Amino acid sequence: MSTLLIAIGAFVGFIVAYHTYGKWLAQKIFGLDKEAEVPSKQLRDDVDFVPTKKEVIFGHHFTSIAGTGPIVGPAIAVFWGWLPALIWVVLGSIFIGAVHDFGALVVSLRNRGQTVGEVAGRLINPRARLLFLLILFAALTVVLAIFGLVIAVIFKVYPESVLSVWIEIPIAIAIGFWVYKKGGSLLIPSLAALGILYLAIYLGVHHLNTPVFGIAPDAANPNAVAPLFTVGNPIVVWTIILMTYCFVASVMPVWTLLQPRDYINSHQLIVALVLLVGGLVVAGATGQADLINSAPAIAESPPAGAPPIWPFLFITIACGAISGFHCLVSSGTSSKQVESELDAQYVGYGAMLLEGALAVIVILACCAGVGMGVGEGASRLEGIAAWHTKYDPGGNWAAFGLPQKVGAFVDGGANFINSLGISLEMATGIVAVLVASFAATTLDTATRLQRYVIQELGKSLRFKNSSPLSNKYAATATAVLLGGAMAMIPAPGKDYGTGGLILWPLFGATNQLLAGLAFMVIVFYLWRRKLPIWFAAIPMVIMLIMPAWALCWQLFDAQAGWISGSEPNTLLGTIGVGALCLQFWMVIECLLLLPKVKGQLEQELPPLPAT
Repeated sequence: MSTLLIAIGAFVGFIVAYHTYGKWLAQKIFGLDKEAEVPSKQLRDDVDFVPTKKEVIFGHHFTSIAGTGPIVGPAIAVFWGWLPALIWVVLGSIFIGAVHDFGALVVSLRNRGQTVGEVAGRLINPRARLLFLLILFAALTVVLAIFGLVIAVIFKVYPESVLSVWIEIPIAIAIGFWVYKKGGSLLIPSLAALGILYLAIYLGVHHLNTPVFGIAPDAANPNAVAPLFTVGNPIVVWTIILMTYCFVASVMPVWTLLQPRDYINSHQLIVALVLLVGGLVVAGATGQADLINSAPAIAESPPAGAPPIWPFLFITIACGAISGFHCLVSSGTSSKQVESELDAQYVGYGAMLLEGALAVIVILACCAGVGMGVGEGASRLEGIAAWHTKYDPGGNWAAFGLPQKVGAFVDGGANFINSLGISLEMATGIVAVLVASFAATTLDTATRLQRYVIQELGKSLRFKNSSPLSNKYAATATAVLLGGAMAMIPAPGKDYGTGGLILWPLFGATNQLLAGLAFMVIVFYLWRRKLPIWFAAIPMVIMLIMPAWALCWQLFDAQAGWISGSEPNTLLGTIGVGALCLQFWMVIECLLLLPKVKGQLEQELPPLPAT
């Protein structure tokens, strides 16, 4: 029953926050106006700027910001115990994450859909714009690597998910043409697509559950480093395929694939969440799921070599509490599609709270759900013993791979759904497809955003318009090549593409630094208009200190540091030092300027050309 009560308490808290704190921000601070012009109508081109119903843009926004972030982060962080993770997710999403996403969306809406990096150039100074773009570039490169890697891992470990994920693509394209070119309705085709998706899951589970692209190249020696290019390493093959797909998807108009696919995924998500919550209710009410006795509230002995809970809890759980990547979605794609300012609270604040609810479910699945049972037959374990198979407190942190952590949510979530009477195999397929589909939508959006950033960097660095960086195809190719290369980082002594837990802290630190800098832009926007800033300034300070502290530990820890540790990592060390230097530089720029600009509006945007 404790599992059910905790879930209900968290969900009720999110609902109350939306209708109180979120409403206060919308009305008293940002003053949303339904008559205000929005970028989707001002600059409509039916490629990037497309007025979109709030239900559709909510689906795009939520699936883009969520990805696997609120899954992988909590699935890793519960090794410190479920209580710290739960507190950070609930309070963080209400008072920090949702404010960050909402604020970035509103600022972009009132600046013709410009990204927070572009807006920083006018709100702060031109140097801040360049610094912001460089940080965005580094953060998005890691995002592409991480989420591409997660999908590749899912496809390798759960091959039954492959058909369902890929079949969405032609269906989404068909729906996009039907709705935007033929004027057809959206609801019926999307429901039909949902039915096809679940039929594909059934086929994948019962008829197509076979290894894809072979197995590990040396089964007798699984730790041997595999050749980089071989069909025997499915992680490598799937990463190449996924990056190729990202290139194609991100240069297409948003209505052809991005919007309809995200809309289908939002329906799939709703069904999966209903199943997960329904299973949680049944398992919690019947006593099958027992959070208190399935995992420690606060772990007394985390794995050897694991980073300390302070400050790493705040960067390990990024999506689900607060994520800098969200400001890129808010200001990079969503602000170009919102058709009324009044929709901003629903899209910006509401989607982040739903992501927090997803993170709560993940925490409960990785603890109470895993505790319902792991393994089969005589080897099946339950309770704390089952949890230890995923989070052995006596183990070695370096030995914990990305598949184990993603698998904790898949196994725990499948146990919840299984309590509804759905077979465990089908339940596993549903959760695995949920994870892979989420990550795929984030990949689509992140690649498009990285293309924007690279093109803007080309302009900022004063390349001519004919420079390759100004070409969307060349910029997109640069994005996917760098992301794919980083995804191939091997863990020490292992195959290419196994360094997921090495990359994840780097993603968390750079991502959270980005959140702090986005809050800085929001604070300058409010400060120049003599509006209250405390609700954004406090989170800004937190999100500047915590990731910088974590990065310093990662760089200079005597044992595990990327620079001073026993096994230095030049690539990660260089990125980490660069991110820290850029942050300190931008903070100094802002501190020098802040006292001088209170009440002084930034330079206006040039007038739009006559139509």
